[in-house]
Amino acid sequence: MISDNIDIDISSQSENWAAYCPDYSAYIESCFEQIIGGVPEAICLMRLPHLELSILLTDDHNIRQLNKEYRDKDKATNVLSFPSLSYNDFQNYQKPGGLIPEYPVALGDIIFAFETIKHEAEAQNKKFSDHFCHLYIHGMLHLLGYDHQEEGPARNMESLEKKLLSQLSIDDPYQDRDN
Repeated sequence: MISDNIDIDISSQSENWAAYCPDYSAYIESCFEQIIGGVPEAICLMRLPHLELSILLTDDHNIRQLNKEYRDKDKATNVLSFPSLSYNDFQNYQKPGGLIPEYPVALGDIIFAFETIKHEAEAQNKKFSDHFCHLYIHGMLHLLGYDHQEEGPARNMESLEKKLLSQLSIDDPYQDRDN
């Protein structure tokens, strides 16, 4: 169960989410608990008096607009993450005696596109919920400062994703690529 100091605001702009994946909030909560328990940078979040995370469940049309506006890519994508905290914020929150703000802290926003996720899951022979959980964890790791632009950090991020997903009994999302 998610701590009382954490507020995950889930909004939906597409009816497909509730119709196709009615348990999306339970998946989000389960994945979040794995992240808090298994990602070193996330442990400090429990020290904050109030943490806010925004989740938007949308469609390809809306995510394409956001992807174009913020990343200059005129195409739909499966997930977008917009972190609110800096590397220095995390460093401060993690160190003993680090300044912990008394006001609510926004972790960031994660946005998901239903059609792209559904298409990818079908093309990769994965359950929609498993693929969604993978993308949620992936998006959360971006909010926590992880990146996959360079080989070393990408391997670390993928390794952590695999570990967290295995604890949720979800198969390695990279196994077909790795063979």
